[in-house]
Amino acid sequence: MLALRLTRSAHPAVQLRRLLVAAASAGTGFLLLSALGYALGHPDAPAGSLLLRLAWCATPLAATVHFAVAVARTDPATAPRAGLAAIGLGPARLMAVSTVTTALATTLGSMLALLFFLHLRGDLTGLPFDGAAAEFLAADQPLPLPATLTLLASIPTTASLTVAFTLRPQDPRPKTPHRHFGRFGAFGGRTRGPETFGTYGRFGSRAGGPRATGGVGGPRAVVPPEAQAGAGGTPPGGTHAPAADGTSAAGPGSAPGLHGGTPGTAQATAANPTAALPWGIATLAAGLAAEAYAGRTAAPTDVTMPGGLGAGPLGVLVGWALTAVGLALAGPGLTHLCGRLLQAARPGALRLLAGRALMAESGRIGRPLGVVCAVASAGYALAVLQDQAALGPLTTLGAFLVAGCTTATLLTAAVEARQVRADTTAALLRLGAPATVLRGAAVLRAGALLTVFGPLTLLVAALAAQPLAR
Repeated sequence: MLALRLTRSAHPAVQLRRLLVAAASAGTGFLLLSALGYALGHPDAPAGSLLLRLAWCATPLAATVHFAVAVARTDPATAPRAGLAAIGLGPARLMAVSTVTTALATTLGSMLALLFFLHLRGDLTGLPFDGAAAEFLAADQPLPLPATLTLLASIPTTASLTVAFTLRPQDPRPKTPHRHFGRFGAFGGRTRGPETFGTYGRFGSRAGGPRATGGVGGPRAVVPPEAQAGAGGTPPGGTHAPAADGTSAAGPGSAPGLHGGTPGTAQATAANPTAALPWGIATLAAGLAAEAYAGRTAAPTDVTMPGGLGAGPLGVLVGWALTAVGLALAGPGLTHLCGRLLQAARPGALRLLAGRALMAESGRIGRPLGVVCAVASAGYALAVLQDQAALGPLTTLGAFLVAGCTTATLLTAAVEARQVRADTTAALLRLGAPATVLRGAAVLRAGALLTVFGPLTLLVAALAAQPLAR
């Protein structure tokens, strides 16, 4: 009931994103039902070709689930706020509300796909379009109910489980090493060997422990790291400690919202965006090498792809999959490097602001940007190699669905990044920064991303199309 009330009272932009999720779910559900209809109408077809046609729907399904997760992350209705836990709306309950909201949107799309599929089969009001789709959708065969429900339920189930896993509650407190207490109440790390009684008397502190502080000539006492803060809870570096409700006080040199997370995100601490960059580059190189090797083999294992895509070596398909995974893994690291390049060579205020914001947003927009590059490179390669007239309607629908979902996911991630830096933008405006500077920084970030990812997309597309062009 709470999920229904939040869905009904949401902002029009949030409602539009949910309707887009429902539309993507409807398109994916129609593709799954079309694969079922083809299997019913062609009982003599090999099982391998039928499984390949069904597996071909995994790409639109993954794009739809990715888009649903991005929409759930930017939903302000399920964002944790101060005081909600007191009325029973803690992180786990809000995660459950997001999961139910996603399930409602995807279920609505699946029901629309079923109604449209039944309409084309002529099960509702007769055969439309003079029965043009009757043979393909097996209008003369009864539709099996268990298979239909299983295929339609796969979309809400996968999307809901993925949203629940992504938005699972996490401890926002940083992990600190366990404190070990020695003899006489002294604390610190583990010692390398046995300690003697004289260790505590030499040099005023225990060997291997934290540094002692004290006045000149006075007794020296070991001070824990928590007690080394200045007056008012301010550490020596000038930054303020977080408050009890999870918010941080604005101190000198602090930029609210630049490094912190939005209430709608479940990630307490941002991971290093460049950690997966070597793995992404290695996976991308492995994919390109697999494509080149598959194109040079004398007797390749050709796989007939559905929807008028023709036939191609199996190694090329595996190489394309590895290339897409590599671009998705390398996206955050490349975005972080774009931010660093903007700050190189004595940057001014504009380049410094754009670079720092891009580095802070690399974990959010980097992966969707890498996925968009992978889809764009695959679309460019297919447009060069394949005849557009030979593509079937379902292949065109799947291509538009994947391209639309990945682009919408990138735009939704940009909206999330804008929500995160809203406090920083407001602080800069209060300090007197002109709005033209903020717009210039946004244009500079977009230009840097296009400069790096544009040629990379064209290069990967040319290398991916080269084995099939021979």
